[in-house]
Amino acid sequence: MSENDNLQDADGKKEVETTETTPTQETTPIVETETESTNVETTEAVEDVENKDETEAVTEVTADHHVDEIDASNAEDAEDESNAERHEVEEKDYHAMTMDELATELNRLLKHHKIQTISKHVNEIKAEFNAKYSELLDEKKEEFIADGGNEIDFYYTNDTKKLFNSLYKDYKQSIGAYYKEREQNLKQNLEDRLQIIEDIKGLLSVEENMGTTYKNFKELQEKWRNAGPIPRDKYNNAWNTYHHHVERFYDFLHLNNDLRDMDFKHNYDQKLKIIERAEELAQDENTNRSFRELQVLHKLWKEDLGPVGKEHREEIWERFSNATKTIHDKRQAYYADMDKAHEKNLERKEEIIALINAVAEDKGNSHSAWQKKIKDIEVLRDAFFKAGKVPLKVNEATWAKFKDAVRTFNRGKNSFYKDLKKDQYDNLKKKKDLIQIAEENKDSEDFAKVTPLMKKIQNEWKKIGHVPRRDSDKIWKQFKGACNHYFDKMHAARKAEDQHLFDAFDKKVKLLESLKAMELTEDPKADIEVLKAKIAEWKELGHVPQNKRYIDGKFYKAIDDTFDKLKMDKAKLEMIKFDSKLENLANPDDTRLLDNEYNFIKKRIDEIKSEINQLENNLQFFSNVKSDNPLVKDVHKNIANHKKDLDTWKAKLTKVRGMYS
Repeated sequence: MSENDNLQDADGKKEVETTETTPTQETTPIVETETESTNVETTEAVEDVENKDETEAVTEVTADHHVDEIDASNAEDAEDESNAERHEVEEKDYHAMTMDELATELNRLLKHHKIQTISKHVNEIKAEFNAKYSELLDEKKEEFIADGGNEIDFYYTNDTKKLFNSLYKDYKQSIGAYYKEREQNLKQNLEDRLQIIEDIKGLLSVEENMGTTYKNFKELQEKWRNAGPIPRDKYNNAWNTYHHHVERFYDFLHLNNDLRDMDFKHNYDQKLKIIERAEELAQDENTNRSFRELQVLHKLWKEDLGPVGKEHREEIWERFSNATKTIHDKRQAYYADMDKAHEKNLERKEEIIALINAVAEDKGNSHSAWQKKIKDIEVLRDAFFKAGKVPLKVNEATWAKFKDAVRTFNRGKNSFYKDLKKDQYDNLKKKKDLIQIAEENKDSEDFAKVTPLMKKIQNEWKKIGHVPRRDSDKIWKQFKGACNHYFDKMHAARKAEDQHLFDAFDKKVKLLESLKAMELTEDPKADIEVLKAKIAEWKELGHVPQNKRYIDGKFYKAIDDTFDKLKMDKAKLEMIKFDSKLENLANPDDTRLLDNEYNFIKKRIDEIKSEINQLENNLQFFSNVKSDNPLVKDVHKNIANHKKDLDTWKAKLTKVRGMYS
């Protein structure tokens, strides 16, 4: 076959074979001097044919059902050759797509493919989009009614729906304009082709030189080939009628045998090539590809080639038909396998629907439980759409069962949240009441009375449960604003009353900095006097705000650190440090700090006495050991140190007792 024989998306059908027999008389080349008897014989032959039931010959029903699908496809392509490009449009699983993805895919098809090639895809996309949108609409309606709305007032749309409607409107306008423009051309082309058939029929009754008749016949054939597309519903009948009269022309005219046989041989050779290619395609495992090329072969057989000799007609058609049947049967088996896969998909979808029903029947009745169930349903919905197509006969029923299961779940969810919203509205009223109290008291200057009240309503606010989400931020800002207004005013007033405390704090900060920067001299007594002076100055500065009292601890730690740097007897230094500490503890109105120190010192004295006793007991183990033994000397040293510490702590205790007098 030539390269052009591999054109995509064409079709054909078995030629209609006439039942008339060829004349028994051998025909001879016709010349200009054709005799009267010849013309009479020709006329009689023509009349004999036309007396037969022509309609029966043209509309004979073939038993080759495997050709019908090719017929239908080629008839569709006959209206517009570019329509064959529909086979090149990528097939996608629209069922697994979301509404947004379906709208995007529709937009892509409109932009990148001819409008007449995408009808099948657009219809599938529209069906899937409408089904999914219908499910969403049911869900929104249930929510609307659950919120107390009246069904008659329900209305819902979204941006995706608006976009899809706009795209589909563009498609309808474009396809409408396409069909309107094409309709007139198809009608005219059909009239032209029918006229060509009439002209070929007329050749059988024309009394003229047969060479001229044959030339006219060839011209009519060429006109037929160039006559353009015709309506698909007229395609097969027109071609069958055309072939019928072409065969009559060949079979019943006393045409020059050489010319006729040359045509027959050419057609026979080309049809053999078509058959051989069809038989090759019958071995191809890609059923869709082989079927599309088979359509091309049928179109070539039907549209480009004329008849062959009667002795070959039945034989070559049967061979071509058998190859076609093999490809058809393989394609049917392929679809049977697809049906099995669809049955598997159906089983999976039935399982998913059962799982959705199980989730819907679950009695978990808390917000967290319902949130989990909502997520579970979303996962199951996605799985349902991704499970693939089901057999067409159960598609609507399966979809209805799915929607019913989801609707049952949504009703349970909406019922729960309807009750929850009732509680939330009760909570909203309670919080609004607290807001009213806060706003009524936010400008009060009776801090002693109002401060406990404001703290009380703040605690009550925390105990009240959730409110509707749309109100949550608004009322919180309102409540927080009123409370902040009051406490800011209270703090400002108290800060004004306690300004002397803040001033004292600022001065103590500077004094602490000067203490840290103090450099010791070689005279410890002078340094001690400086430290005592700083301690006295610190006490004279008085109290600081409650939340700033940490600075006292920092100061006395800095004092202790500075004392530790002095070069003098540690026991004496310890007592000087203790004196400064006692001055800080002294408070005639509150002796709790002094009491704590007294108890601590007594406890420490008891501990040291116990440690001394233990060490003295340990010496008994060394009764036979010389006094200059290192271990013995170490124990004696520890006892001496502990007794020295004991004296210091006793002196501290005496000073503390003196503070009570």
